[in-house]
Amino acid sequence: MESRRPPLAPAHRSLPEFVRHWAGTTPDRRAFTFVEHPAPGSRGVHRTLTWRRLDLRVRALAARLADGTEPGSRVALLCPQGTEYVTGFLAALAAGLVAVPLYPPDLPGHGDRLSAVLADVSPAVVLTTSQSADRVRDFCTGVRTRIVLADEVPDTAADDWRPVAPAAVAYLQYTSGSTRTPAGVEITHTNVVTNARQALAAYGADTHPITCVGWLPLYHDMGLVLSVAAPVVRGMPSVLMDPVAFLHEPVRWLRLLGSHPRAVSAAPNFAYDYCASAVTDAQKADLRLGDIAALINGSEPVRPGTADRFHAAFAGQGLMPEAHCPSYGLAEATVFVSAARPGEPLHRFALDRDALTAGKALPARPDDPRAVLLAGCGTPAGQHIRIADAVTGAVLSEGEVGEIQVRGPNVGRGYWNQEEHSRRVFGPDGWLRTGDLGTVLDGQLIVTGRLKDLIVVDGRNHYPQDVEGTAQDAHPAIRPDRLAAFGTPGGSGERVVVVAEHVRTTPLAEIDVPALVRAVRSAVSARHGLRLADVVLVAPGTVPRTSSGKVSRARTRERYLAGAYATEGAR
Repeated sequence: MESRRPPLAPAHRSLPEFVRHWAGTTPDRRAFTFVEHPAPGSRGVHRTLTWRRLDLRVRALAARLADGTEPGSRVALLCPQGTEYVTGFLAALAAGLVAVPLYPPDLPGHGDRLSAVLADVSPAVVLTTSQSADRVRDFCTGVRTRIVLADEVPDTAADDWRPVAPAAVAYLQYTSGSTRTPAGVEITHTNVVTNARQALAAYGADTHPITCVGWLPLYHDMGLVLSVAAPVVRGMPSVLMDPVAFLHEPVRWLRLLGSHPRAVSAAPNFAYDYCASAVTDAQKADLRLGDIAALINGSEPVRPGTADRFHAAFAGQGLMPEAHCPSYGLAEATVFVSAARPGEPLHRFALDRDALTAGKALPARPDDPRAVLLAGCGTPAGQHIRIADAVTGAVLSEGEVGEIQVRGPNVGRGYWNQEEHSRRVFGPDGWLRTGDLGTVLDGQLIVTGRLKDLIVVDGRNHYPQDVEGTAQDAHPAIRPDRLAAFGTPGGSGERVVVVAEHVRTTPLAEIDVPALVRAVRSAVSARHGLRLADVVLVAPGTVPRTSSGKVSRARTRERYLAGAYATEGAR
């Protein structure tokens, strides 16, 4: 039986050094477990690597990757979710190379992005598995690179591994592209080790044993840090599953949370609402969720209603409301910036919508229909934040809305191959310009939206997620969290457009589209004082999403302006 006492975390400079430490001190402890779900209804097949086994596989792969490869070259990870992804990422670092966490080319809707990233990084090696080998070879036709299959590298290759100096950059974390063309953030070894420690401290894992449980893709910043870096730094177990397995049966995630002591996990807003609506009473019967340590919600912004619905759905299974931890982060800061601490009640804020559009966070009655309800994202985790005027850079007072800026040892070096953009965003004074809007009230960071997503009409700022929330509540045929509100140029100023998917359960032919459009227009007009220039209803899966699963308003806007919805959508 494994002891649940957390081992002492040593001071090392890189993740591979931590792996070697745990392999030497706790070799037979569980390190990473990947749970496969080979068939509908499957409870999961567990495949586990101990620290000893993980270290062996990392050294074997590192030796193969380093063979004939210049130090500091890029290694593109095109592996499916699983233990090969973990070992491949760590092996690239151990080989003195720069990892580029990506995904196999069969991820729907992201082939163009993958091509653009590969062209940007010019990888010396592409690492994948035999499962994805044929698709990767076809996709990389014409790309000058060496393809290595992680699961076909023998253990004996570890005999050829020799310690090397780490590259200046550990990995390139490509942004999800929700508001701009994806850019690779240069994350150093110090950045990722520091941010892992910051996250562990924020969620209480620096002093108490936890198990990291996750389905977020490992090419995503939060998935990589929470499910790989943090467990490696602390020597704690990590349990992984495939994102598709979660989408097919969300109860699988909850079962893993309930079956591992003091689980910590992260998911975007939609996942909590999805579980609340999709998990049946029969599936809830055997769930035991009372031992969950922290459920991280990193959506921007975090809505208290999501936490309330999730808790109401699973309170009978022992879920504690204090487990919900709204958090804030971004790839440019490795990932974690600010977090509500486990065990604290949700910090709720009802803000006056009109004042918010004018840049002031003023209180309102929670029952006022024009109030904006937001959750506080806690306090910084081992770093500093400030709110500044996005134009002048002047630091703002508490309660004033401006750009969130971050400074700390977890902030990346800049963007790969983008010096001018790096200077603008990372700044000479050490303060990272996040492009996110927010304020501080009662010591809590409150995220209000994205600067580039703001809709400006007649000099007033409107947050698109606020308009989207009103639109989706206006009619039951609109698919929640699958719509985009944005502005387009018009003859007399900004035109506001909403493109929304309809629910899968109702065919388009059975929806009274004119009535739906009237309901959306009326609701948005009453709540926001906005006249919508267009409301377009489209098929499920039509609104573009980023590689992290968020709706891409920028790409939806591009498609709308290109006329793509003229034939696909209904009005």
